[in-house]
Amino acid sequence: MLASFGPIFALLRGTAFLLLASGLLSLLLPLRGQAEGFSTAALGLLGTAWAGGFVGGCLYAPKLVRNVGHVRAFGTFAAVGAIIALLTGLFIDPYIWIGLRIFTGFTMAGSFMVIESWLNERATNKNRGTVFGLYMMVTYAAIMAGQMIVAAGDVRSASLFMVTGIFFCMSLIPTAISTQATPAPLKEVSLDLRRLYANSPVSLVGCLLIGVANGAWGTLGAVFGARIGLPTYEIALMMSLVVIAGAVMQLPAGRISDRTDRRFVMAAAAAGAALIGLLIFLFEPRHGMVILVMTACYGALAYILYSLAVAHANDHASSEDFVKVSGGLLLLYGFGTMIGPLLGAALMAYLRPESLFVATALAHASLAGYTILRIKSRAPIPIEEREAFQTVPAERATTPEALHLDPRVDAGGSEDDPDEKEPAAA
Repeated sequence: MLASFGPIFALLRGTAFLLLASGLLSLLLPLRGQAEGFSTAALGLLGTAWAGGFVGGCLYAPKLVRNVGHVRAFGTFAAVGAIIALLTGLFIDPYIWIGLRIFTGFTMAGSFMVIESWLNERATNKNRGTVFGLYMMVTYAAIMAGQMIVAAGDVRSASLFMVTGIFFCMSLIPTAISTQATPAPLKEVSLDLRRLYANSPVSLVGCLLIGVANGAWGTLGAVFGARIGLPTYEIALMMSLVVIAGAVMQLPAGRISDRTDRRFVMAAAAAGAALIGLLIFLFEPRHGMVILVMTACYGALAYILYSLAVAHANDHASSEDFVKVSGGLLLLYGFGTMIGPLLGAALMAYLRPESLFVATALAHASLAGYTILRIKSRAPIPIEEREAFQTVPAERATTPEALHLDPRVDAGGSEDDPDEKEPAAA
């Protein structure tokens, strides 16, 4: 059995190096920019530029991969990622960084889509759930490890940029030496707002607002930590704890939502995240341990919302539409992450560092209010007719191609196990 997972483990190693590079660079840039005196608006635009490039990659990378093939495309994406990381360390300028972040987002989306399609090709109906779980574990662990590497280096030197470039190059090795067959062409991604709204208004509005909140925090959380005087290792720990807390709370929240109207859980979690954000803004905590605990509690609530929104949308969607619905919501989430850093940066520049949580609280409070209104307008799907909750990673690591790995795709019969197909008639 382990032998059958050999190719999958090789691909997951490539994924781990990609996410190490992404996690490291996403924390290093705001910390170095803050140390260099970049304006809050420029730091926010770094996140907006990355998100814009990532959404563009999800939309246009499939065409590029079809033209040149998976291996060549992935080699190009990884090489460009390494070059960009090194250029970022050479040219310390906010305008250059903003431009480079657009290309970083595009190359990351393309790289993830290639690896995810390869994993999907190797997965079968029997092991799809295991592969999806392994992918989730690698996603969370590698992002956190990349962020913690920042604490071991000097953000003012070029060494961490070079380490990022090394990780990009290392991600290329497993796919470059792979002898596995080339996967099927990448699926086209589309955004049908009218169809998504008809399927689930709460999920459509929710994914956009969740993207606003997560984009603001993911881009400017490190800036908040630096401006209130936290040392680098505590900033790295804070950013990692938010991800850990969100990952730990996924299954408990999901199981509760399986037993009741998911919108109740969404509204409660969004209201709780808004409340914690307002408390941080009002009380301005400065003790490291207090900040770590409060931000971890924030992450435990804020980072379960996307999975709940997708699960609620798929309760209303047919099995054949699962990937289309989830892919459209992921793009909406991406558009939200373009807005969030701009809103957070504007508030932080106008008021004080804790104003970042005013931006997240506005998004979460709006989500809670809209969800409560929709509860009164539409009856929930009966519990026995729902799909079981499934964790969905959203933080800078997943493209619509990964949705084909979800075990629920198999439930609708949209994926076939090549080993179980009946032979064609002679």
